[in-house]
Amino acid sequence: MKKLRSAERQRPSFLATLTALAVLGSCGATTAWAQNYPVTPQQRATAQQTAQTGVPLSELSPNAPDEYTVKPGDTLWAISRLYLLRPWRWPELWGMNLDEIANPHRIYPGQVLYLDKTGGRARLTTTRRGGFSGDGGTIKLSPRTRFDSLAGMALPTLNPSIIEPFLSEPIVVDADTLESAPRIVAGNDNRVLLSRGDRAYARGNANSPLVEAPGPVQHFRVFRNATPLKDPGTGEILGYEAQYLGKAQLQRGESTTVETVEDKDVITVVPATVDIIASREEIRAGDRLLPEPPRQLLSYVPRAPSTQVDGRIISVYGNAVQFAAQNQVVAINKGTRDGIDSGHVLAILKNGETIVDRTGARKETIKLPNERIGLLMVFRTFAKVSYALVLEINDTPRAGDFLVNP
Repeated sequence: MKKLRSAERQRPSFLATLTALAVLGSCGATTAWAQNYPVTPQQRATAQQTAQTGVPLSELSPNAPDEYTVKPGDTLWAISRLYLLRPWRWPELWGMNLDEIANPHRIYPGQVLYLDKTGGRARLTTTRRGGFSGDGGTIKLSPRTRFDSLAGMALPTLNPSIIEPFLSEPIVVDADTLESAPRIVAGNDNRVLLSRGDRAYARGNANSPLVEAPGPVQHFRVFRNATPLKDPGTGEILGYEAQYLGKAQLQRGESTTVETVEDKDVITVVPATVDIIASREEIRAGDRLLPEPPRQLLSYVPRAPSTQVDGRIISVYGNAVQFAAQNQVVAINKGTRDGIDSGHVLAILKNGETIVDRTGARKETIKLPNERIGLLMVFRTFAKVSYALVLEINDTPRAGDFLVNP
């Protein structure tokens, strides 16, 4: 028990190490950040020990089941909520393999989760304590389902129908990215406004014409005027959020023709031909094309950030939307440069109003306290900005509200 209490005292170090390890094993975009937080052998040993000890029984939800069969449609967050009062402590409950902290340890529909509550601690496993059980030491064999590690079957962290569109639709770019992207120059039959099923013509820039590439048919996303995302506290422009309009498919690449007129060669540009295959809003000349990224549905572990976060909500995703509802997406002013990673859970604090106190002997300006009103989870990160899903609220979050560790 002495070692156990020691591990508990080092829990902040464990969480810092756990997340640092996660970032060390993730994409290159966060590697630079991770290098600022070296993991010492002692920290790694502490993390490995603590990851196997589980959480105190006091952290369990009162209705946490001893046995649960994962169902199609379940999410990692929902199961975390089922078992824990603070779902972001899921890595400790699950005893995550540190090398695989970036995914939910290959949890699939059909698996049975067993809650082990021995020694005053709780851990969740896929093996019943003591093996498959049997009377008198006899092992009882029964048909079992074999689970293959298929990424497409893995349990998602959040509801795919809610976040999947935002994995490709919103994009944060720098000031020059859209300006240099291919642009739509005209619609077929002089159409000014284009929608699904219409044909359009597009051009690249002088150094990078829009041409066909070997392999599958090229698909593009269509964007319009990027809106600056300003930090509510400092006013710094953190990036530009491009307005998603729809999707286009390249039919023919851009080319040139040469015609001799009066003994002179006249070069004429023939724009590329694209078909609009999806549209959220009407598309027009001047809108920009960016390559369609590969489809991905990330499975990551809900967890608290390893370092202190002092963030703000920049905006609520959508046209002229000021307030956020549950299951709505918001942009926040923290990104990979601040150590934010997909799966990080943050608490939302309502920005207390500044009012005039007229109840005393003289008028006095006071600020009401910031109140905790909900939780959000980051699911897509950029250098200075991230997108997060509002998970739970008991009031209405809005742009400017504060974000802190849960």
